[in-house]
Amino acid sequence: MTQNITTIGFDADDTLWHNERFFRMTEGRFVELLSDYAERDHLETTLLDAERRNLGRYGYGIKGFVLSMIETAIEVTEERVPASVIRQLIDAGQEMLRHPIDLLPHAREAVEAAAETHRVLLITKGDLLDQERKLAQSGLGDLFHAIEIVSDKTPPVYTQIFARHGDGAGRALMVGNSLKSDVLPVIAAGGWGVYVPHGDTWALEHAEPPVAADAARFRELPDLSGLGALMARIG
Repeated sequence: MTQNITTIGFDADDTLWHNERFFRMTEGRFVELLSDYAERDHLETTLLDAERRNLGRYGYGIKGFVLSMIETAIEVTEERVPASVIRQLIDAGQEMLRHPIDLLPHAREAVEAAAETHRVLLITKGDLLDQERKLAQSGLGDLFHAIEIVSDKTPPVYTQIFARHGDGAGRALMVGNSLKSDVLPVIAAGGWGVYVPHGDTWALEHAEPPVAADAARFRELPDLSGLGALMARIG
């Protein structure tokens, strides 16, 4: 075990398995269904505004996304959206909740290797039932020393989690595909953040990399295959 880092946290969606692509596919279906009422750009912008507005009400995940699509459909059609369209949006959401889990390259190997030398945690946000379903189907659940499904990822949340399951944020590292949720708040809490970009990233998760002093505890990897070597270097 490295002298400095004793606990490694992994994000789930689009870090260990694919997720965002199902949202984009469903958004494409939403645009198709409402194409008689508005242009694509307007539909996408209005939907994103609804998602941003509703985060505090519904949280992250598929259910909030479906409700935001329905709200947007009502808005752009001036409350004339056919019931059949609402039904198809609900059906699309239910299909998302049934989608199979497809692990990203090197995900299993990275978690297995980390678990041999460190405490490993899964730290994910979203709907409790859906996240539990995905974890069960992933086959990775038994590798983690603890699972944390949270409503949001902030510096205080990471501080509490790494104090509860480790030696504090100062001896912890978080791996994830979101600078906004997985990297910046961990660094703000005093830990390390490892950014592993994913091709599909939700617009509301975009952020700039850390600068100045915080950049010393920031690393970026093209994929999870390089995590072991990175741990050896920074330990």
